[in-house]
Amino acid sequence: MSDPLAEMVTLLQPSAGLSKAVSGGGVWSVTRDGPGNPFYCVVIEGASRLAVDGNAPVELRAGDFVLVPGMHNFTMSGSGETLDGTVDPRTITRLPGEIRHGDPHAPANARLLVGHFSFGSPDAELLLSLLPRFFHIRGDERLSALVGLVTDEARNERPAREMILARLLEVLLLETLRSTSGEAAPHGILRGLGDERLAPVIRLLHEHPTREWTMEQLAGEAALSRSAFFKRFRRAMGVAPMEYLISWRMTLARNLLTKGNIGIQEIAERVGYRSASAFSTAFTRFAGLPPSRYVSAGIEARSS
Repeated sequence: MSDPLAEMVTLLQPSAGLSKAVSGGGVWSVTRDGPGNPFYCVVIEGASRLAVDGNAPVELRAGDFVLVPGMHNFTMSGSGETLDGTVDPRTITRLPGEIRHGDPHAPANARLLVGHFSFGSPDAELLLSLLPRFFHIRGDERLSALVGLVTDEARNERPAREMILARLLEVLLLETLRSTSGEAAPHGILRGLGDERLAPVIRLLHEHPTREWTMEQLAGEAALSRSAFFKRFRRAMGVAPMEYLISWRMTLARNLLTKGNIGIQEIAERVGYRSASAFSTAFTRFAGLPPSRYVSAGIEARSS
């Protein structure tokens, strides 16, 4: 049986970036306003607040794990009395072993392990659109341990460092995703997989993307009427069933195209199209340029 979460994380191609220990003193604030890499952190001690654009602020405390997988703006802040009322909350000071935000002379009111990473997939934006804007998980020792391993590996130049970091990030993402799936998750793949009627259908679409599925077949797999299935799928996933199938086929196609050693006809057959021309038409409509130009653009981008 196909595992959609594992497939999505593999296709995202995560790679490690900056990892560091930070603390906050007095009144402090850190804002990301503009493009940025996916962000994660574990609160080691103390408390802080996270506000991601489009969501209500969340109070964080020791043991909490946060992941912002997309490039959304957010503000992380703390509260406390400063020793010097003139200290700007946005002040950044390098202290032994950590980066201090806020008053460098005040006692730390929060300590965190934070890190950034990137996704190598050309379909990262599409895949991330199926995930929540951010994840907040409380008291999960496995996630805290994984972040510790990622941080330790990122700080040391040991053999096979990049390969180990890539695997650790995949495990970190998978652990986060499966800790958040279910009816309480926002619409997207996590909500869909948490629905007992929709989960088997989503797995079938991932396992057999080449099959010529009809709405009647999918509704039958969910043991629902056609209209009830359509409404339930769209409410949970945020897209219609056939839209999801097409987007998944195109995601697989773009991944195959980037490999550069597979012909268009073979790719067409692998993602559910009988001819290269039918695939090319569908791909152009979806991606905005034909497969051949997409390959050429990718080669130029990698060589520049």
